[in-house]
Amino acid sequence: MNHFALNGVISPQELYYYALRAVAMLIVIPFHESAHALISWKLGDSTAKDMGRLSMNPLRHFDPLGALCMIAAGVGWAKPVGINPTRFKNPKRGMAVSAAAGPLANFLLAYAAMLLYKVVYYACGGAAPQLVLDFLYVLISMNISLGVFNLIPVPPFDGSRIVLLFLPQKMYFQAMRYEKYIMGVVLLLVFFGLLNTPLNLCVNAAWRLLLNLTGFVELLFGIA
Repeated sequence: MNHFALNGVISPQELYYYALRAVAMLIVIPFHESAHALISWKLGDSTAKDMGRLSMNPLRHFDPLGALCMIAAGVGWAKPVGINPTRFKNPKRGMAVSAAAGPLANFLLAYAAMLLYKVVYYACGGAAPQLVLDFLYVLISMNISLGVFNLIPVPPFDGSRIVLLFLPQKMYFQAMRYEKYIMGVVLLLVFFGLLNTPLNLCVNAAWRLLLNLTGFVELLFGIA
């Protein structure tokens, strides 16, 4: 469906979904970043916690441009969470686990939102408030997209910290020196749609997995 009016003005429907994304972002970004901070702290590095990043206050995490991208496209970024790997007993493993915590938190939140979506929908006999269903759908979609996006295995994305477990440390830290440039290249590839196919495949796979994992809800409600 075309969300734009013929004169180029943003339609009310698109404004509606932008508003839903803005509200969902207030949950998604703090949840992701707080997960990094929590796991880092539990593994022995309190850097992020000391900086106030173990918080669900969105203002502690927002990057203005990243937040704008979240609203406009459903995918963006927040301020980096400070981590001091020398405080981990095993720096390589600590970096990987703390990095994986962010995307994992998004997938868990997407799972919870999908469960709630199904329960609300079936409990109301298909007559659930559309605003509630739309918001839950946006929350699921944004969490899945952010989780997949952050698993891109190049700096500065979380996936690069996970890949550290399988790369020589020297090679990894050489790549880290150019993370700003690498991120710029990745964003350009996303902007021009050159990563659409692999990202969409991963997002669709995550949707199917969550639908299967929440399939018991249909059974509870007697849905064939």
